[in-house]
Amino acid sequence: MKRNAVAWAALVLSVAALVGSRNILPAAQDVPAQGQKVAHELSKAFAAVSDFVKPSVVQIQVQHKVGGLRGLGRGPGRDGSSRNVDPKDLEEMLKRFFGSEGGAPRFERQQYTEAGLGSGFVYDDKGHILTNNHVVQGADKIEVTFHDGMKAEAKVVGTSKEADIAVIKVDRTDYRPVQKGDTKNLHVGDWVLAVGSPFGLSQTVTAGIISATGREGLEINEIESFIQTDASINKGNSGGPLVDMNGKVVGINAAIVTSSNAGVGFAIPMDLASRMADKLIKSGKFTQAFLGLASDPLTPALARQFELDPKTKGLLVKHIEKGSPADKAGLKEGDILLSFDGNPVSTFTGLVNLVRTSDVGKPYEIRYLRDGKEQSATVTPAPFPTRVARNNPPRPDREEAAPKPAPTVDGYGLSVQPLTAELVKKYGYDKVGVGEGDGLVVTAVQEDSPAEAAGIEVGDLITKVVKDRKIAPVKTIKDFEAVAGKSAEIAVYVEDVNHRLPGEFKTLARAKK
Repeated sequence: MKRNAVAWAALVLSVAALVGSRNILPAAQDVPAQGQKVAHELSKAFAAVSDFVKPSVVQIQVQHKVGGLRGLGRGPGRDGSSRNVDPKDLEEMLKRFFGSEGGAPRFERQQYTEAGLGSGFVYDDKGHILTNNHVVQGADKIEVTFHDGMKAEAKVVGTSKEADIAVIKVDRTDYRPVQKGDTKNLHVGDWVLAVGSPFGLSQTVTAGIISATGREGLEINEIESFIQTDASINKGNSGGPLVDMNGKVVGINAAIVTSSNAGVGFAIPMDLASRMADKLIKSGKFTQAFLGLASDPLTPALARQFELDPKTKGLLVKHIEKGSPADKAGLKEGDILLSFDGNPVSTFTGLVNLVRTSDVGKPYEIRYLRDGKEQSATVTPAPFPTRVARNNPPRPDREEAAPKPAPTVDGYGLSVQPLTAELVKKYGYDKVGVGEGDGLVVTAVQEDSPAEAAGIEVGDLITKVVKDRKIAPVKTIKDFEAVAGKSAEIAVYVEDVNHRLPGEFKTLARAKK
């Protein structure tokens, strides 16, 4: 009882202290007028942009006919795909059970209809609507629903699976086209709105910011340079517009990280999408263009090898195909590409996107550095050639590699020797067109060395080095040591022992003693 009295006394004193303290329990404060004003202005901006854009946004419903065999008791599978059975295979199977004199049940083929849903937006005043390829791919029927509930049947004008872009067309031309935004001026943190039909909920608007630009290597599309946003994007949003606070379309909503919204969505930049759309409207198909060169990003370390400012942005040309547009334009290995058609280039994927979506047979200006001096040339892209994929030889067993001698190249932690006929066969280089004397093969890599840090492995092939601001071939150890022996940092062109193409330049800094 005494203990309880003490506890109650402590509680009363605590409450009294809280009530008497202005610092602990401050009186409720009004929201600052300036804060209210900013919030109201932002709300008004969202509303204004939504009202302006929504009349140009459409819902797209597609139907696919898929075949099946009636009588099997099996409709579409759990994943929504049809379970088709070849009648000949079924006939042979039934004969085993019922004999060949008949008595087997008869089956007939029937059609199932699968429905899909997506979004799109009015692209011009001629009835063209822009959306994703994956929204309309393989559709037997496409129906477009406009913001006012009006419906119209659409036909496919052209598609690009590579960039996931499609143009469809309706007969109606009385709906306002969107305004195209300037993707180049997007910044991380900019407000954007996503408009579409997530889960069939038409005219849905969500808000977020630009989380990143130029996302590459996601392997969603063959041609990609995504805008990343945290504006909510879900199933059904595909093909809808991503708009800036001026009401202009800066991207086409195309993908999310998972099947459910995880706060990470991706949109195809409008500059890329509009280039593709114009091609599809003009010819109904997309013809990829190419220059015939390979390049690596110009890192600060590589820039130093060419006696350039380490902050220089560009691409180091590491290979030129003979007879290609790049070769005809006079470009050479060792050139530093700066821009294509006025667009700065700093990643190979970025250059590929510009080139592949350019017009075949049209001349473009390309700017580059050679011997430290800026130059320009006119290059005319050609149709992208059809290439035959080649099988990669199996990765050599590192346990069977040549014995590890003392490092030949002092300070870099690797041993090399000229590529002999025996080593060509050992590492599978004969299968990729590389022969004896075509470079130096790495025979050993020291642990914790610069070579290991750069990812060089036993069996890799070194074929070029940067020497006197130029790319030079290397075939003998003497050639290699002439560069490495007097340098604190070297750049070597390495072809991977697994024959992943193309090779790449790697920079090695001499280990400090």
